[in-house]
Amino acid sequence: MVSIKRSDGSQVWRKRTTGQSMVRWFGWLVGVAVFVWAWNFISEATTWFFVWDAPRIAGDIFSRATPPRWSYMEKLWEPIWDTLNIATLGTIFALFMAIPVAFMAARNTTPSRWIVRPIALLIIVSTRSINSLIWALLLIAIIGPGVFAGIVAISIRSIGFCAKLLYEAIEEINEVQVEAITATGASKLQTMAYGIVPQIMPAFAGIAVFRWDINIRESTVLGLVGAGGIGLQLSSSLNVLAWPQVTLILLVILLAVVIGEWVSAKVRGAII
Repeated sequence: MVSIKRSDGSQVWRKRTTGQSMVRWFGWLVGVAVFVWAWNFISEATTWFFVWDAPRIAGDIFSRATPPRWSYMEKLWEPIWDTLNIATLGTIFALFMAIPVAFMAARNTTPSRWIVRPIALLIIVSTRSINSLIWALLLIAIIGPGVFAGIVAISIRSIGFCAKLLYEAIEEINEVQVEAITATGASKLQTMAYGIVPQIMPAFAGIAVFRWDINIRESTVLGLVGAGGIGLQLSSSLNVLAWPQVTLILLVILLAVVIGEWVSAKVRGAII
């Protein structure tokens, strides 16, 4: 709050000075100008006829897609099982790889802050920055299409996520317990096993369940690029415009995600 004196000597209280108000209005002006420029750029690259016709097309597809083709369900049991396996095995493999990376990245457990820790952080950043679909495309070109490519893609994508949260949990441990165990003459391995691991186990369990929940969602679409699972059935149905099958597949995916969310919430509630 600032006060401004009038010519008659009275004071008027204002929230901002004149300079602050000018800067604020200039910021709004720049923001509006950027928005108008972006809108014009998008408008020039958009075929508005299709946009205005979209409600009619959506209604037509909806009429073709209902009711779902329930008889197609017998062909979805194996793909949805593959999807769950991709998410589960991918999460397990990722956790095994993320644990040593997390200990190497944490400041209080890394063997070297100048060599090992930057390498571990590079692994975390690089695996988190590339989407699982891109990993799947690369792996399909290397090891061929199928469920195994999906498992490896989910694993690589999950390493950075799990390792980042885990190394932050390691850095936040109570150092008093570690010092007490070290004072008894325990080795570094014993100190880690009895002083650090028990403190991070609740966080580790929560990270594992949370990432498994995310991987269920991601594994449902890996089949679109040939990495197995129910996404493969979705891609096939879309290619032949079998809309009743598409509706059923989407319902199955929704049910799988809801069940995964419910299981994840129950496990996290039990841990916390």
